[in-house]
Parts: sequence; C-alpha cells; structure tokens
Amino acid sequence: MTERSHPTEETVWGRRTRLGLAGLLVVTGVLHFVAPEPYVRIIPKALPTDWARPLVYVSGVAELVGGIGLIPRSTRRPFGWFVVAVLVAVFPANVQMALDTPNAVTIGRLPLQIPLVWAAVRVARRGRAAR
Repeated sequence: MTERSHPTEETVWGRRTRLGLAGLLVVTGVLHFVAPEPYVRIIPKALPTDWARPLVYVSGVAELVGGIGLIPRSTRRPFGWFVVAVLVAVFPANVQMALDTPNAVTIGRLPLQIPLVWAAVRVARRGRAAR
C-alpha cells in the first residue's frame, strides 16, 4: 500500500495528526468555559485587566470552532489556516504563563507550539474543498 496516491490525499499519519489537533483544540476550548480562571491568569499583563475574561471566552470559542472545522473535508483548508492564526494569537498567553511561573512545564511548552502550528499548516495545505 502506498502512503499516498494523490498529493492532497490524506495519509493515516495525517488523519491522526489532524484529528488529534482537532481533539486537543475542542478539549482546551471547552476548558476555557468549564475552568476559565487558569486562562484568565495568563492573559498578558499588557492587556487591560477587564479584557481578561472576555478574551478567555473568545479564545475558547475560537479553539472550539477551529477544532470542529478541521474535521469535515470541505472546511479543512480554511480552518487549518484559522487554527494557525489562533495558535499564534494565544502564544503570548503561553509566554506570560512562563514568565509568571517559570518551571520546566511552562517553559517547555513554548517550543511545543511549533509542532502544533506545523500540524495546522499541513492540514491547511493538504485540505481541499469537497467536489
């Protein structure tokens, strides 16, 4: 069996990566509503304090929508790029968390954004509209 018969056809690894990314985004998106306080605490200090909770909810919705949008074939490409933008947009909060509570986990997760963004770019590039 060949890995891929068409340049835009999804491989088993690609499907697992896409669905894993989708699942991660949906879970974290839900957590923004179920347990918002940890997210409120990591909103960058440069932003007004009264924006923190609304930004947590907006980013939670963005993660939910992005994760769900990665699932159907017809929306993979635009939502792959949307997820790239969301991951880049929330990166300052991850930096803030590392600055506020520097430890192996908070610092170590910063470079983990790179494979997440890479996975979203791959989904976007491999995605194609359903015919």
